[in-house]
Amino acid sequence: MLTKQSKVQTGVYRHAEPSVRVALMLVTSLFFLWGLSYGLLDVLNKHFQETLHVSKAQSGLLQAAYFGAYFIIALPAGFLMDRFGYKAGILLGLCLYAAGALLFMPAANAASFPFFLLALFVIALGLGCLETAANPYATVLGDPKGAERRLNLAQSFNGLGQFVGPLLGGALFFGNNASSDNSSLQTTYVVIAVIVLLVAALFARTPMPDLREQESSIQRHDNKTLWQHREFVGGVVTQFFYVAAQVGVGAFFINYVTEHWASMTSQSAAYLLSVAMICFMCGRFFSTWLMGRISAQRLLMVYAWINVALCAVVVSGVESLSVVALVAVFFFMSIMFPTIFAMGVKNLGPHTKRGSSFLIMAIVGGALMPYFMGLVADHFSTALAYLLPLGCFVVVAFYGRAGLRGREA
Repeated sequence: MLTKQSKVQTGVYRHAEPSVRVALMLVTSLFFLWGLSYGLLDVLNKHFQETLHVSKAQSGLLQAAYFGAYFIIALPAGFLMDRFGYKAGILLGLCLYAAGALLFMPAANAASFPFFLLALFVIALGLGCLETAANPYATVLGDPKGAERRLNLAQSFNGLGQFVGPLLGGALFFGNNASSDNSSLQTTYVVIAVIVLLVAALFARTPMPDLREQESSIQRHDNKTLWQHREFVGGVVTQFFYVAAQVGVGAFFINYVTEHWASMTSQSAAYLLSVAMICFMCGRFFSTWLMGRISAQRLLMVYAWINVALCAVVVSGVESLSVVALVAVFFFMSIMFPTIFAMGVKNLGPHTKRGSSFLIMAIVGGALMPYFMGLVADHFSTALAYLLPLGCFVVVAFYGRAGLRGREA
């Protein structure tokens, strides 16, 4: 009589086995969903400045609430997935995402900025769960040799979501058709909540590969603790500064464009932000191909130094030219998050899942940067505030150089 294991091996249960390809497609859809949410976030900064009359520093609290939630949820999400698997983390994340989106209804009715912060905080708790689950899950679904390529491909759909977000926000939150009572926010986020719940139902009904036994069976002859892996520690620090730079660059994009491009409206600037996100997405696709010819570490270092130079042009505030430089920054940011993530978790062995949680926690850098950039913008100028992302890209460049030296050694 065949045992359950032998039945699986001989194909008796073949049709009941979860499909890796289907699982990867579903996981990739998550990258689009949180890219959409992040794309809308930068539009909300300017929208709330106009409708709720908050300062630039106060509008930066949107990113503080959003990315602060990542810091809080990353480790609990990692523990949850250790106990119940990746699917449990994904379902929890989707439910929190939908709950936060629905909170936009009472927040809009109250026209309360703190209420909006709460709604975004709950959304980001969900997104933190999704990122903690989806990033490592995408790397282990399939051949280990293709892990970095799979993660970069999945992250490309994140770029697509970041392109669609400002496009929707520009059309719905600004212009003649936009309502000053925030009713457009209600409609937008209710629709998002419905879509997210449909995706959650699809995940609940779809068998997903549970890779916990496979991961625990991997034997590593490595006596180092997690924090003795220098590339991981450097990755956490660098990820903190990179996400701070990325979020800061986008948070005041609309403010900068309207100030440094004659007759540019907030709506037009939001559409230009979508163009920047297209550059981000194309940069990720192109650079993933380029990694087959140039090492990821070298590409990371070169892209970071290019962004240092571009940010210097942005700080100069040259009419129109500095706006073009600001858009170009997005192209060269494209590979930084997945490349730093992949470099940070490389060779961690049994520490990989916990290491992933700390790399997601490092996203808290995005919670701090917009507030400080807002302070500089309020007291001096928006252009001068971009000195802060410039410094962050210097840190990324040195991490890429250190990784390149390690690879050559």
